[in-house]
Amino acid sequence: MEKRVDWLMLSNAMLCTFFVGIGYMIFIISLPTLANRLGTDLLGISWAMISYQLATISLSLVFGRAGDLYGRAKIFRHGILVFTLASLLCGLSQDVLQLISFRLVQGVGGAMCLSQARALAMEAVDEGSAGKAQALMTTAHYAGFLLGPSLGGIIIDLIHWRAIFFFLVPMGLAALWLSRSPESTPVAPIPAKEKRPDRAIDYAGAALLVAATIALLAVIDRRIMEKISWAWRNMLLSAFAGSFFGFLLRERKTPSPILHLALFRIREFTFSTLSLLLVTTTHSSTNFVVPFYLQEVLLLSPTFMGLLFASGPILTMTISPLGGHLSDKVGPKLPATAGVVLFTAASALGLSLRADSHWWVPTAILALSGLGLALFYSPNHAAMIGSVPKEHRGVATGALFMTFGLGNALGVSLGSFLMTAFFRYVTGRDAAAPTPADPRAFVAALNYTFLSVSAVALAAVMTSLLRERKVKENAARSGKPC
Repeated sequence: MEKRVDWLMLSNAMLCTFFVGIGYMIFIISLPTLANRLGTDLLGISWAMISYQLATISLSLVFGRAGDLYGRAKIFRHGILVFTLASLLCGLSQDVLQLISFRLVQGVGGAMCLSQARALAMEAVDEGSAGKAQALMTTAHYAGFLLGPSLGGIIIDLIHWRAIFFFLVPMGLAALWLSRSPESTPVAPIPAKEKRPDRAIDYAGAALLVAATIALLAVIDRRIMEKISWAWRNMLLSAFAGSFFGFLLRERKTPSPILHLALFRIREFTFSTLSLLLVTTTHSSTNFVVPFYLQEVLLLSPTFMGLLFASGPILTMTISPLGGHLSDKVGPKLPATAGVVLFTAASALGLSLRADSHWWVPTAILALSGLGLALFYSPNHAAMIGSVPKEHRGVATGALFMTFGLGNALGVSLGSFLMTAFFRYVTGRDAAAPTPADPRAFVAALNYTFLSVSAVALAAVMTSLLRERKVKENAARSGKPC
């Protein structure tokens, strides 16, 4: 007998994903205006974006575990509340330090929401519709990303920069009202006098995880590494290595780990996670380098560039339901792998870019990437979350968003590094920075960069093929994932 769809829970998970996504993109489009109005420069205002990313990436796994222990709907509701209040405070900020602080709090709320949303969406439908649920979540996510920039521009031009944050408040209140839906899988309360070491947050492990994540983000950020001395670089590397291995040792010994390492014995979960990391890294690298080519080499206007870049999200948003449908019918392996193949083809197409290429060539790259992501994301996300026991779905969702965030950060760093290294190789100048003033060398470096990221995408094809065909056997497991 099919389970009745909990449309209230599913709709609220979609709304939360939409308004967190739209809030992220509205902020990005407003960076120059915020820097000007708050009396800082672009570097200063960028810390308001970095603080948000640090919170969401480092805490998603922690809050995912908290949802597994204390109830996903409870953490979800509190996350909406924190995100909404932080949005209000961001709009009231009087200087950049206040904005950075409130954006950090907003990131905490985002981590609380997003670490539960996809797991709740999966629990709102029957097991055979997991792909459909994840497709709807992907559509909501990309709808927010697509509408965010245009809405942000309109709000800033017609109202005020503070209104971009106030705009999120009624949406958050609506999501908070909808989240009154009771917990679908309630967690049994723990008697006050009963000590349950297997039902507690491992705060030491959480601290080590946060420290490792922050150190890693600093290490892979090329801008940070270039501005600090070798002593500080070595210190950061040591801090990452120490906290990361300390986290692994802690997780092996504690009775209630943040991340059960035994989850990685589940083939579907492990290779789905690797596939997501590789695809996200490739996508982020491509999105980082292509705008420079469009604006500085092809001399396209920012407005026209924005229209071209919309092709990918539109296709991802509209075609994702097909990916979810195929995942429910034949399992996640085939549609997800087909999506990565299309994505790899898009990266390989970057080898054909020339200094005088028509704008349709980079547009084809962006569109083909969007189509590949539409087929990949929903099946892959359904595989990651559905392959683990139900009591670990919050951790799986947290791992999903943590992987996504790390992939984005790694992709920007990789794209910047490759462009610089190949430009210096082509020009023969060891200290040269990539510049379109030399379009021949710039495009040659771009081609080499696309060749390199195509290899990363090809590795994602292999990891996707290595996953199991079906996840129902794993999804039915209970207890510790051993």
